[in-house]
Amino acid sequence: MDEELGKLIDDCVHCGFCLPTCPTYLLWGEEMDSPRGRIHLMKQHAEGAPLSEPMVGHFDACLGCMACVTSCPSGVQYDTLIETTRAEIEQEYPRTLGERAIREMIFALFPYPKRLRALRGPLRAYQRSGLEKLIRRSGLLMRLPPTLAAMERLTPRLGAPLRLPQRVQARGERRATVGMLTGCVQREFFPQVNAATARVLAMEGCEVVIPKSQGCCGALSLHSGRKNEAKQFARSTIEAFEHSDAIVVNSAGCGSAMKDYTDLLADDPAWARRAAALSAKTRDLTEFLAELGPRAVRHPLPITVAYHDACHLSHAQGIRNQPRDLLRGIPGLELREITEGEICCGSAGTYNLLQPVAASELGDRKAGHVHETGAELLVAANPGCSMQIATALRRQGQDIAVAHPAEVLDASLRGVGRETFLRNR
Repeated sequence: MDEELGKLIDDCVHCGFCLPTCPTYLLWGEEMDSPRGRIHLMKQHAEGAPLSEPMVGHFDACLGCMACVTSCPSGVQYDTLIETTRAEIEQEYPRTLGERAIREMIFALFPYPKRLRALRGPLRAYQRSGLEKLIRRSGLLMRLPPTLAAMERLTPRLGAPLRLPQRVQARGERRATVGMLTGCVQREFFPQVNAATARVLAMEGCEVVIPKSQGCCGALSLHSGRKNEAKQFARSTIEAFEHSDAIVVNSAGCGSAMKDYTDLLADDPAWARRAAALSAKTRDLTEFLAELGPRAVRHPLPITVAYHDACHLSHAQGIRNQPRDLLRGIPGLELREITEGEICCGSAGTYNLLQPVAASELGDRKAGHVHETGAELLVAANPGCSMQIATALRRQGQDIAVAHPAEVLDASLRGVGRETFLRNR
C-alpha cells in the first residue's frame, strides 16, 4: 500500500457522522454506498484486492459532493481519496465498450466551448420548432440510451448567443482589475450569467479582463479521474490568467478545480509554483464581492428567493455566507432556506449523465424541497445545478424561475423591475 494513501485511509475511524449527509446512503441505505463504506473498499484495493465490477460500481455511484468532508470530525480527506481512486479506475479497470464510448463522447464535447457552440444552432432550432415537445410527448426518449435522454432533458432553453469583449471598463473610480473565467457550459448555455457577472464587477468598480485564449479549466476531467487531461487544461488556464491580480469565477465546480491546481500540479517542477500562485488568486464571484465590499447602489427587488448551496461552493470551497449576505443586501428580497440544503441535487459534474437514475431521484428530492419554500425564484451558483433542478421542477409540473446570484445582483444594481426580471427567466 502507498504509505501516504494508507495514512489518508486510516484517518477514517468509521464513526458514521458522514452517513446522514451522503446522498447515495440516504437513497439506498447501503453501507458500501456511504463514504466510510467506500473507504473500506479503498483499503481493500490498496492492500491488493482487484478492482471488481461491484467495487467500481460503488465508486462510480459516489457524487463527489464532499458533504462528508464537511461533516467529518476527523478531517478525513475523502475528496483526495475519491479522486485518487477514480484515477486508478481510469488506468486499471477495463470498462465495457459501451461505457467507454459514452465517457469519451462526454469528454470530447463538454470541456470544449467551440464544440458546444457548434451545437447551439441545431439545439435552438430543435427547441423553437416544436420538435422538442413532440418528441417528449411521443415517449421516444425512453428508447434512447439513458445518457442521451438525460442530455436532452437537461438542455436549458437557449436564447441568442452573447459575446463579451476582452476588456470591460470599471464604472467610476477603478477599485481592482480582475480576470474573469467564462467557462464551457456557462459560456455557451448560460451566456447571460457571464454578461451579468461582468456588469456587476464593472458597476462595483472593477476593470474586467476576459482572456480570449482561455478554455476549459479541467474541472470535469479532474473530478472524473482523468488526471492527465485535467493537468493539460490547468496549464492552459494558468497561462491565460497568471498575470491577473485576481481571477473571478462564477461556476462553483470551476472555482473548486482552480483552487486545487496547487495539489494537481504539485509534482510538476515546471508548473508547481505557477499553479500555487493561480490557486491563491482564484475567487468565487460572491467571495470576491464580499471581500471587496459594496459600492454600487442596490435598488429594491421585492422577490422571494430559495438559495441552493452548490456542493463545490459550500462543501469544497467553504463558501456559504457570502452569497446569502449578498442576496440579503438587496432591498425587498426575502431569502428562504431549503430543507436538506447540504444534500446534493444530483448534478455533480457528469454524474447526471453517467448515473441518470440516481441523479433523477436526487433531483426530484431537491425540487420537492425547493417547492416547499414557496419561493418565486431559485438561485444557484453552478450551471449544472441550475439545469438539474430546473429539469426536476419541470418534471414535477412546478414553474419556478431559476437564476444565478450574479443575475439577481445585476438586476438590483440596474434597477430592473421584479416583473421584468421574472419574465426573462
